[in-house]
Amino acid sequence: MAYHQSGSIRYFSFDLFQNTGVVQAVFTRRGGVSPEPWDSLNVGLTVGDDPQHVIRNRELAFAAVRRAPETLSDSWLVHGHDAVIYDQPRPAGQKTPPKADIILTDNSEVTLFMRYADCVPIVLVDPVRRAIALAHAGWAGTVQHAAGHAVRAMQERYGSRPQDLLAGIGPAIGPERYEIGPEVVRAVHDAFGSQAEELLPRFGASTHLDLWAANRLTLAWAGVEQIEVSGLCTAEHNQDWYSHRSEDGRTGRFGVLLALEE
Repeated sequence: MAYHQSGSIRYFSFDLFQNTGVVQAVFTRRGGVSPEPWDSLNVGLTVGDDPQHVIRNRELAFAAVRRAPETLSDSWLVHGHDAVIYDQPRPAGQKTPPKADIILTDNSEVTLFMRYADCVPIVLVDPVRRAIALAHAGWAGTVQHAAGHAVRAMQERYGSRPQDLLAGIGPAIGPERYEIGPEVVRAVHDAFGSQAEELLPRFGASTHLDLWAANRLTLAWAGVEQIEVSGLCTAEHNQDWYSHRSEDGRTGRFGVLLALEE
C-alpha cells in the first residue's frame, strides 16, 4: 500500500488499483477534529463522539481526495452478508442508512464509504465492467463468506467476471492479536472445512484467527485471482488505526472510500 498526505489527512491506497480509474483511500485516524478517545479522524456516528465532529471529519476526508460529501453512500453495518446497490447517491434526507455489510455501484456520482475498527475492509474493483464494491467482515462476516457474497453481487448486478476483479484486503486486527474462543473456532471449522486449521494459528495456549488469510481464501474460492493484502494490524498500530479490541471498545472508526473517477 502507498502512503499519502493531504493537508492534515493521512491515508493509504492499494497498489493494485493504480491506473484503474478509481478514487481510493484507506484513511488513518490522523488529521481530524475529534478529542480523545476518538482522536482524531473518527468517522463513526455511533461510538459516542460529538456528531458535529464526525461530520467535519467526513468533510475533511472527502476533501482530501476531492469527492463531494453529498455523494457519500454507506450502510449500517450488522455483521452479515447482505448487499445494497447504489445506483444513485444515498439521499441526503435519509438519516439512517440501509442495513448491509456490502455496498456496490457502477455510478461515478456515488462514493462508497465504510467504517472499521479491527474488522476487515474488502475492496473490489472491476476495471472491465467499471463497477466497484466495499465489504465489511469481522469474524461473523468472515465465516458467512461476506467477501464471496460481494463477488457474487457484482456478478449478478454488473456481469463481472471473478477473474477480472481486483481485490484489496485492508488494515484489520492481525492473527497475533486476535485470540478467539471455542464458539468462533467451531464456526471457522464449519465455514472452511479441511482448510480451517491453517486459519487458526496458536500462540502459546491460545487459538487465534487469521482474518486476512480467511478472507483471501474466500475470495480465491469465489474465483478472484488478483488480491493485495495490506498486512497492517489495527491492534498493533494504534497510532494510525482504531482498534475496538485493543482499546476496550472506547474508540472511533476509520473510513475506507471508493469511487469511480468521473
